[in-house]
Amino acid sequence: MTTFDDERINQALGASAGAGPPADGTAAARDAMAAFAELGRIELASNDLSAVLGKVAALARDTIAGASAVGVTLVQAGVAGTAAYVGDVAYHLDERQYDSGFGPCLDAAQAQTVNVITDTASDERWPAFAASAVEAGVRSTLSVGIPIRDTVTGCLNIYGLEPDAFDDDAVAMGRTFAGYAAVALANAHLYETTSALAEQMAEAMRSRAVIEQAKGILIAQQRIDGEAAFEMLSRASQVGNRKLRDIAQGIVDGAQRGR
Repeated sequence: MTTFDDERINQALGASAGAGPPADGTAAARDAMAAFAELGRIELASNDLSAVLGKVAALARDTIAGASAVGVTLVQAGVAGTAAYVGDVAYHLDERQYDSGFGPCLDAAQAQTVNVITDTASDERWPAFAASAVEAGVRSTLSVGIPIRDTVTGCLNIYGLEPDAFDDDAVAMGRTFAGYAAVALANAHLYETTSALAEQMAEAMRSRAVIEQAKGILIAQQRIDGEAAFEMLSRASQVGNRKLRDIAQGIVDGAQRGR
């Protein structure tokens, strides 16, 4: 049985100065400790890497104050992909960065740093990304580099709907969850070698390709732009409670049958 072992967890948490949960006796502390306990119970032998990273994203969204959506970016050989996300806006804004090659998450992944945008309406460091964030209703972002070795880098991307949503405590919690993501990746590397990560990256790229195909079909059929096409996919995903990729695949399959 392969789980998050205590030594790796302590190393990940120790690498993030001050990144522990709030002091005992607060509701936030109880929530954080419950989240970390849940992560510690995950068995990598019975959960694939995507499921583990999805759990990290979900618990981060539910635990970090101000978080509305969370994505996990992995970058391998210069190719970025979203390995897991909670909230379509996370996927949407992650994709904007991959398309342009610039953004707070890509910079944080490369430099293994933390980037905070307190207000996307006034930030000038990544203007194209900030404009897309404002349009999507996101006013704050927190990007935390995931400490991964070898040829892979990563980032935990946290999105908030209000300006100045992420204080020092939120940054510390973000570092802690990024540490857990690093533990998951390290264990996956030991358990299945690099083939597991390579497959996850390949799957992320396949999902992205299918979504882009579906957007192209909607653009042609509905005479709308790419932004509106993505919104249609997002709404269908939410209403049908299905993954965005599955909705996109259905549109692509339907178009092929109609030829």
